[in-house]
Amino acid sequence: MKILENVIANKNLLFTDASTGVSTPVGTLYRSLGLNPVEKGLIFLYNDNQVPSIEVLLNFYGTAHAIAVLGQKLHPEFKERLEAEYRPKYIFDPSRDEVQGYSLKEFSETVKIFAKEDYQPEVTIHPDIKILLSTSGTTGVPKLVKLSDENLYQNAVSILQYMPILESDVVPLNVPINFVYGFSIFTTNCMRAGRIVCTDKDIMQKAFWDEMEAYGYSTLGGVPYLYENLNRIGFFRKDSRSLRYMTHTGGVINAELRKTIFNYCLEFEKQFFAQYGQTEAGGRMAYLTTDGLLEEETSIGTPVHGGSFQIDPETDELLFLHSSISGGYANKLEDLSTYEQPQVLHTGDTGRRGQNGLYYITGRIKRIMKLFGIRLNLDEVEFILKNELEGNTVVCLNGNDKKIIVLYDNINIDPQTITATIKSKLRINPQYVRTEHIESFPLSPNGKINYPLLQNLQHENI
Repeated sequence: MKILENVIANKNLLFTDASTGVSTPVGTLYRSLGLNPVEKGLIFLYNDNQVPSIEVLLNFYGTAHAIAVLGQKLHPEFKERLEAEYRPKYIFDPSRDEVQGYSLKEFSETVKIFAKEDYQPEVTIHPDIKILLSTSGTTGVPKLVKLSDENLYQNAVSILQYMPILESDVVPLNVPINFVYGFSIFTTNCMRAGRIVCTDKDIMQKAFWDEMEAYGYSTLGGVPYLYENLNRIGFFRKDSRSLRYMTHTGGVINAELRKTIFNYCLEFEKQFFAQYGQTEAGGRMAYLTTDGLLEEETSIGTPVHGGSFQIDPETDELLFLHSSISGGYANKLEDLSTYEQPQVLHTGDTGRRGQNGLYYITGRIKRIMKLFGIRLNLDEVEFILKNELEGNTVVCLNGNDKKIIVLYDNINIDPQTITATIKSKLRINPQYVRTEHIESFPLSPNGKINYPLLQNLQHENI
């Protein structure tokens, strides 16, 4: 197990409970549960980024089990449906007192795990499957991505080629590890950093900043919406002394905000890494350094070490090649018997390669609408509006190919500015644009704006 071997090799690594300040060395934590290393099966780990979740993950990673890392806040109905479909041998879920058909077994003073009564293996899980993560686009019961230890290790090594992690770094787990971005933050920092602070606090909570002051966080990570909110509260106007670098993934940061972040990094000597990745690639696929923030906002930079991009000549789809590409999807227990790794990952994004060698995302294949026969990229419309509106958040949706629907959450925005911008930039008559103020944008569990939910709500209103 290359990931675990490299984590253990970082002998000075500590895991700290943010709420109590109690720290545990990695050498103690990874083998605290007394598990049989050759025991096989499937465990559902409902994660909350707290020390017990990390303890269970590290302990089971050192066994022959496959580990499905899921969100502890997943809807109870979804949990029941997943468990009925996969019938795991073990379930770790501190949010529940009982699970039908399972007995609660005490593995340590802090860790209790549900064990399936009269467990009998129904399928032979493919030995390459180590971690199962849900895709970031999941809106209902998750489709699980089958990742091997080798997938995760190769991606971690690629990230470590450019990420400036130091042995003295203190890293908050502010991004849930049940999402591939959070998982890659976890693995890379466990391999090289000095302290992992396990916290369930959100960056927009005061308690998080109290923890940052107390522990001296070296880095922060988040999706574009988080950085837009940080900009709103004036984060980039003053220094955070312990902070050395920030990371981002999950979508494009608009040009105005990129300039703000660039100036912040320049003034206070920080670094910023804009990244592009997907669960199916085991984490990151491309990155852009601080200087690259002054590029066009759609730039994702260059492929990670060992990877490469191709552009499909017919569809303009961005294709990715790397040894970190996963072994397919699982929708049911029987799917865990196979692991088939393709040579090329179809990202679902359209893109282009610039003369400067950088790659640019031009949209999503599914985010294309036809307005009276004219092909229109809704992501590009958002880019234009955000830049015109000084970085304010807007969401563009498809109104049955008859209207562009533009949602905004800042009450001070004049909707006529939106329609006027679309008219002047895209030559689209305002009668084909519908604007609507929304109190706040619904977020998916990984912190991104929940586009599928918004689109479904709009369909109901059309």
